[in-house]
Amino acid sequence: MHHAIRIHETGGPEVLRWEEVGVGEMAPNEARVRHEAVGLNFIDIYFRSGRYPLQLPSGLGLEGAGVVEAIGSAVTEVKVGDRVAYAGGPPGAYAEVRNIPADRLVTLPDSIDCKTAAAMMLQGMTAQYLLRRTYRVQTGDTILIQAAAGGVGLIVCQWAKALGATVIGTVSSDEKAALAKAHGCDHPIVYTRDDFVARVKEITGGEGVPVVYDSVGADTFMKSLDCLRPLGMMVTFGQSAGPVAPVDTQELSKRGSLFLTRPTLFTYIAKRTDLLKSAQELFDMVSAGKVRIEVNQTYALKDTAQAHIDLEARKTTGSTILLP
Repeated sequence: MHHAIRIHETGGPEVLRWEEVGVGEMAPNEARVRHEAVGLNFIDIYFRSGRYPLQLPSGLGLEGAGVVEAIGSAVTEVKVGDRVAYAGGPPGAYAEVRNIPADRLVTLPDSIDCKTAAAMMLQGMTAQYLLRRTYRVQTGDTILIQAAAGGVGLIVCQWAKALGATVIGTVSSDEKAALAKAHGCDHPIVYTRDDFVARVKEITGGEGVPVVYDSVGADTFMKSLDCLRPLGMMVTFGQSAGPVAPVDTQELSKRGSLFLTRPTLFTYIAKRTDLLKSAQELFDMVSAGKVRIEVNQTYALKDTAQAHIDLEARKTTGSTILLP
């Protein structure tokens, strides 16, 4: 028996329970991983609250890193003793030990420890597809990233800067502005004080930006559209402030024939070949020092409820990990 965080009903952080559970039988295509660290992400809150459906009772968590303890009879992707990490797959990362489909696991290079890996897989591969596939950022581009001091935001700032882009980012405080600036954000905007649309237009000489990456949702969506130049792309990849209301497509045409997409990481890494390529690009950027993964909060796994409270209250910056 081991321990895991489980929910038997959806709701607030109080529904999270620290329980003793069995690992269960491994399927032929699964590997058993003993976690050294587990990642915390806002999507976990969507599952916990019921915004995203789950069959209850259920585990939570989509990201972790650890060591393979056993493999099923059909597994070829990893072997016992491998250090591995993952993002995605069925929820259940909030556990000391779990079984997971082996084709979702990526072997870690020696240069990346498990705590760093658990903090970066979901957020880092999200940054990879945003910057290299959804809208392929080029040298000379000026981009806008909402929530620039968050986990994805800090990685996007650094990665985009390494690509030769000028980075504009929104943050909620001067402290977060300083943090974003230290990670490559050329123009941090404190949106609680300044009109970020006016500042973006000022920075770009009235032109607007070719792409906005927005994980905030309801509070920023329409203003994000106003930051785009004609033929620009609006990438809404999260909804920390709530879902975006239905959009009249005329809003896109009258602002200059804009593009709108709502991507998810799990589509971009559904094929194992894409998963491996995305992870390798991330590993290369981190190993080369072009992207630093900032683990700014650490909680014991049994204290996950407090981690959720702090994340929802926007008290966290960078990445957060849970330690079994």
